[in-house]
Amino acid sequence: MAPKKKARPRLLSSTRPRNITPTPSLSSHATRTFVRSHHTLRKQLSSALAQGDDFKAESIKYEIEAAGGLRKYQEASIQGQSAERGGDTSKVLMQWLSEVKGLGPVRNASGKKFRMLEVGALRTDNTCSRNGAFEMKRIDLHSQHSDIEEQDFMELPFPTSEDLDQEGFDIVSLSLVVNFVGDPAQRGEMLKRVEDFLRPCSRDGDEMSELFPALFLVLPAPCVTNSRYLDEEKLKSILETLGYTTAKRKLSSKLVYYLWRYEGLVKKNTKVFKKERIRSGRSRNNFAIVLR
Repeated sequence: MAPKKKARPRLLSSTRPRNITPTPSLSSHATRTFVRSHHTLRKQLSSALAQGDDFKAESIKYEIEAAGGLRKYQEASIQGQSAERGGDTSKVLMQWLSEVKGLGPVRNASGKKFRMLEVGALRTDNTCSRNGAFEMKRIDLHSQHSDIEEQDFMELPFPTSEDLDQEGFDIVSLSLVVNFVGDPAQRGEMLKRVEDFLRPCSRDGDEMSELFPALFLVLPAPCVTNSRYLDEEKLKSILETLGYTTAKRKLSSKLVYYLWRYEGLVKKNTKVFKKERIRSGRSRNNFAIVLR
C-alpha cells in the first residue's frame, strides 16, 4: 500500500477583506465585544467544518456576514491598535529592546539596521516603525497600505541558505496573528515556519545578540491562562521543541507578550503536541496549538 502523501498546509487566505471604507469609529467596548464575538464564531465555524456539518457551517457563515463580516473585523482590529487606545503591541517590544540598547536605531556588527518581518501588519505608524530601529518588511493577507505587501505568510518563499544573511530577518513578529488561525495544526505550522526566516546573529559584535534572532509572539491572555488545551508551560515546551528559549515575557489583563530567542540548538525531532485537555471547567476556552 502506497504511503499517504503529507497534507499540504492550508493557506491563510480570505481571512481579511481587500478594501476598507472608513466608517464611524467604534467605542473601545464595542471594538472588544465585536472582536471577541468574531473569534468565537470563527472557532465555531472551524469546528463545524471539521465535523462535516455543512448546514451548521453555512448558518455560522451567514451570522458572521450579518454582523459585518471580515471587513468590520479588520476595521475593529485597526481601531484597537490605535495609539489613543493603547493597542500598539510593539510598544512592549521596543521597551524590551531599550533595556538592552536605548531607544534608537539598533545595528548589527556590520553597522546595518536589524531587519523585522511583521506578519499581519495593519498599520505603518506603530512604535517599531516610527522608532527607526528596524528595516521593516510588512505583510498582510489583504494589504490596506502601499508599504504593506499583500502576502500570505504560509506562502512566503523562504530565503535560500546563500541569501539568508541578506534576505533573512533578525526578528519575526506574530502579534495577534496565531490566534486568528482557526485550526490548531495550522497554528503549529505557522510557528514552525518562522525559524526558516531567521538569520544568525553574531554573538560577539551585535548589540542585540542576547535577544536576536527572535520571535515576538503576542496572544490574548486567555489563550494560555484559561484554555482547556494550552497553558504557558505547554507553550514553552512547544517553542523549546522548535529551538527557542524565553528571552522576555509580560502578562497583562488582556494580552500575553513573549520574546523567544531562537537558539537553533535543538535537533529536529518527532515530538508531537496533541490537543489534549490539561484543564477542566465549563468556563474554559478551546484554544490549542498542535505540533505534528
